[in-house]
Amino acid sequence: MHVKVRKKMKILGIKLVLFFMFLSLRAQEIYNFSLENTDNQTVFYNDLKGQKLTVLDFWATWCKPCLNALPKIAMLADTFKNKGVQFIGISVDGPRNWSKVKPFIQSLGVSYPVLIDKDGEVMRDLNINAVPTLLVADENDEIVYSHEGFNLGDEKIIANELDKLLQINKQ
Repeated sequence: MHVKVRKKMKILGIKLVLFFMFLSLRAQEIYNFSLENTDNQTVFYNDLKGQKLTVLDFWATWCKPCLNALPKIAMLADTFKNKGVQFIGISVDGPRNWSKVKPFIQSLGVSYPVLIDKDGEVMRDLNINAVPTLLVADENDEIVYSHEGFNLGDEKIIANELDKLLQINKQ
């Protein structure tokens, strides 16, 4: 009897894992959230998003990989800005670092909009569990690519993926 119960529990566990994997594979969409920018003005996602693709880059000032990623992401933003791609940075810093965000991004040459997710709501809603994490949404706000973490050279992987997505978008 004990073996049968364990076997049923194991099967149930496998079914639950498969169910949650299925849920995570479903297309997730970006909703029209609002956050404050670095000038303390509330802005909406729909007012900032790109014509073809929108790249959301979640990061924090205390994050070492983010420090490596941000200048590379800024270069990608410059490369793709005339191709209908809009980059939006989203700082997930806590209250102690909010005042550091604007000078931090200026020192790294970030010229695209940066918002501050002060209560972490957008990060939670989009199931972001680590920084840096980059999401790419298409013109219908459906997430079509994600990239977690950053190692030097990842900017090439991201650029290639953006090029592929733009080619798909043309068809």
